[in-house]
Amino acid sequence: MSRLSGMTGFGRAEGAGQGWTWAVEARSVNGRNLEVRFRGPNGFDALERAVKAAGQARFARGQVSVGLHARRIEGGQAAVVVNQDVLKRYLALANQLAEDGATPPSADGLLALRGVIEAPEEENDPEARAALEAAMLTTLEAALDALKTSREAEGAQLLPVLEEFIGRIEALVAEAESEAEGQVETIRERFTRRITELAPNLGTTGAPGLDERIVLEAAALATKADVREELDRLTAHVEAARRLVASAPAGRKLDFLMQEFMREANTLCSKSATTALTGIGLELKAVIEQLREQVQNVE
Repeated sequence: MSRLSGMTGFGRAEGAGQGWTWAVEARSVNGRNLEVRFRGPNGFDALERAVKAAGQARFARGQVSVGLHARRIEGGQAAVVVNQDVLKRYLALANQLAEDGATPPSADGLLALRGVIEAPEEENDPEARAALEAAMLTTLEAALDALKTSREAEGAQLLPVLEEFIGRIEALVAEAESEAEGQVETIRERFTRRITELAPNLGTTGAPGLDERIVLEAAALATKADVREELDRLTAHVEAARRLVASAPAGRKLDFLMQEFMREANTLCSKSATTALTGIGLELKAVIEQLREQVQNVE
């Protein structure tokens, strides 16, 4: 069974080979959907697609940033190669322009011109290049694995917090059920008083339509007093929440469930006929909102 995971974490891994040394840092923050971004040195753009695929295989939500920092090993085989023929042609042209008043070129400016710096031999060797990128990809995946472990550690910390809020919601629903049992009697007393207020209007000839009014008002009051459906649905939502926090990824489903929780709590408050039940409903809404804030951290 997959473990509950958060969306915030950090992972790092290092590697070396083929005349290079490199380090990878992977970090993530909350996000409604999954977004994997890759940043690496020039010439290693081909790794981006593989990194995104590796991220999608490990995560369902969150903004994931992966950075590859690489440098050549000093004194290694991969030395910079300067194309002397191309450089001489650029120098000849630059000297001609300087005679006409142009600013003489700088060394770094000349080296930045196209064709002056050539790729080392191993970079022109497809097999050597493939071996280098494969080694880097292994390190990239190790960093993503470390990030996943970090996010799961956050999930382990979130789990008891979520369970506590769900338990509080369950306890409040039980209180509401107990209070709702006395709500019918409160409605009956109000209805009796209302009938007493209407009775004098009958006079000696009677009041046409009074019986119908009584029936309609009785039905309206009975409907307002009945909160069993809301309480049953809240109980079902509590069970669903417990199942979801025991599985992963569950973030999107929990987001939707929080909306359903709040919908039933709002209806419970609107149907309440007692101060006590209204108080329970308001507290229930506050706890649901606290749970919703924590759910925003769940993958």
